[in-house]
Amino acid sequence: MDDDVLPSRKDPLGNTDLGSIVGELLSQFGWYLLLLCIVVYLLVQQLSRRRSSQEDPGSHRVTVFYGEDAVLVARNQEAMEASRRRMQEELDAKAVVFREKQKEKEEERRKEKLDRLQHGKSIRAAARQSEAEDEASTSTVVRKPKPDRKPLRSGDYNPLTGQGGGSCSWRPGRRGPSSGG
Repeated sequence: MDDDVLPSRKDPLGNTDLGSIVGELLSQFGWYLLLLCIVVYLLVQQLSRRRSSQEDPGSHRVTVFYGEDAVLVARNQEAMEASRRRMQEELDAKAVVFREKQKEKEEERRKEKLDRLQHGKSIRAAARQSEAEDEASTSTVVRKPKPDRKPLRSGDYNPLTGQGGGSCSWRPGRRGPSSGG
């Protein structure tokens, strides 16, 4: 074949294809171009941050918000404070009632203790009786005494021996290689 028939890469006039030029540049300087793009991107990000921090656009929004809705914000705060005061007053009232009940209970216990001492009963018996009353008042379930029951199994039963189990007995398999094949 003739060399004249094959197309050449370069024209005799020196005109080259744009794709071949870009391909050569990327093959020779590709990593440098990638690094340059990253540096430019980071630089743009840094400049935009500086510009936004210098302008401080949030301050304008805050003044507009408080200027227009200052009355609304004040009302909301007053309502919150009033509800908190109300809740605190309810809690204080409940605490006072609870303290009064505790004082009454203590007073009753002290009177019972004095009555028992005057009648000659011991303090320990009174303490046992008051504990039983407290338990009876706090628990709602009335417990019945358990009747004597016979044991489920005899006293000489041991599940590890394999005896006395009836139809349910387990034995370990044979050790060693299995026979079969």
